[in-house]
Amino acid sequence: MADEIWLCWSSGKDSAWTLRALRQDPQVRVTTLVTTMNAAFDRVAMHSVRRTLVERQAVAAGLELELVEIPWPCTNADYEAAMAALVAKARDGGVTKMAFGDLFLEDVREYREKMLADTGIEPCFPIWGRDTRELADEMVENGLEAVVTCVDPKVLGSEWAGRRFDAEFLASLPEGVDPCGERGEFHTFTHAGPMFDAPIPIETGEVVERDGFVFADVLPADGRNIDVPVEEKPACSSQ
Repeated sequence: MADEIWLCWSSGKDSAWTLRALRQDPQVRVTTLVTTMNAAFDRVAMHSVRRTLVERQAVAAGLELELVEIPWPCTNADYEAAMAALVAKARDGGVTKMAFGDLFLEDVREYREKMLADTGIEPCFPIWGRDTRELADEMVENGLEAVVTCVDPKVLGSEWAGRRFDAEFLASLPEGVDPCGERGEFHTFTHAGPMFDAPIPIETGEVVERDGFVFADVLPADGRNIDVPVEEKPACSSQ
């Protein structure tokens, strides 16, 4: 019998590719996506993606969605309390594993392992250790479509916000920028790919710079839920 697994879901490409990897493993059964939401702005922490778009991702993936609301400003204690409640709910529901889309940051992995220690839930990292350029190329070549929602202007100019994550994007990245943005150089929203039953129609909106980051708003193409402000500060999150 396959283990039930919940996947920590940032709405970006690495989470999406982790879902694809998990679905190729007959020993696990993904049932739920877990996303931390900045409660003040109703957006995904750091990625600044609207709640309604994450909900559409879950529908397109055919999975349940668990939203973990965190306050703004958010202390590490706030974040850990919210995640502890989520883990307890998962454990009580029979979940045995929690998956993450981390690639190579050892301190992040160690933090997640510490958070789940002695909970009865095993952390797993399906795409850990992959060469990030090969992984990024694999995503694009296999039909993943994403848009850049946030960039760190210390390494990428504001013109990168709102760009498509595609072969042209990867070819033009400055030297030293990780192709998957694993060090926080950029974040994405995935709107199509083999992990979804159908694409999510989107359009890009306003690009703003606030508190050290540049955000590109992403909207549903049908115009619903367009009144949520762009997140003014990145909320704390370990996703």
